[in-house]
Amino acid sequence: MNSKQISILGCGWLGLPLAVDLVSKGINVKGSTTTATKISELEEEGIMPFLLKLGEANQEVSKDFLKDSEIIVVNFPPKRIPNILQVYTQQIASILPYISNTQKVIFISSTSVYQNTNDEVFETIYVQPEKASGLAVAAVEKLLQEQLGERLTIIRFCGLIGYDRLPGRFLANKKEVLNGDAPINVIHRDDCIRLILAVIEKNSWGEIINGCADQHPLRKEFYTIAARNIGLTPPSFIKQETIVYKIISNTKSKTLLGFEYKYPDPLKLI
Repeated sequence: MNSKQISILGCGWLGLPLAVDLVSKGINVKGSTTTATKISELEEEGIMPFLLKLGEANQEVSKDFLKDSEIIVVNFPPKRIPNILQVYTQQIASILPYISNTQKVIFISSTSVYQNTNDEVFETIYVQPEKASGLAVAAVEKLLQEQLGERLTIIRFCGLIGYDRLPGRFLANKKEVLNGDAPINVIHRDDCIRLILAVIEKNSWGEIINGCADQHPLRKEFYTIAARNIGLTPPSFIKQETIVYKIISNTKSKTLLGFEYKYPDPLKLI
């Protein structure tokens, strides 16, 4: 890897193991957290820690955090609050003045920007988010594209699973769950990290790339097995004549990056 220093904005469930992986490869990593007690944890992993709460007064923290890094990974989701779109957009906008015209940016986005099409969904589709979180993420994508152009790559991950994120818990004990016959879209955290690293290693900039496992089992099959495997009561699903869904295509990640998913079959992860 040619990069000497990378800043990761958001060292949480995904960002921290990404940072640890980069450190193991000899990369200097600056990592941000909003939790003061997590500073020592980052230091122990060899990460240069920054306590950073976007949108608050101390902008010098943003400046120091981004300084001298060739690549910036923006990796935190919007909070589910009433004014989600406005707050999330303002948070991201607050760091833009401190990004130089030579720095590259990876924005960790979400397939929540896609509408249900009852078909396969590719990166080229005109997005029409159906939920507030998707609208906020789409707005930030647009803002970053306008400001950064070809120095930005957007990675849209679908449902994140792996390690302590056990999908069997998500719908356990629930009754009359909808869309049981809809295909699911998930990706293991290890594949998320590998895909981010592939973008960096291939210098693949100015792109939008979906991240999703190859296979898409039915919702009722996946969550029933997942619940049983951890000793919980599986959900019950309503029979429906009509379902709504989308199938996230991962074709571009393979053709553009030569990427192979370590966990192509979600049923083998539960």
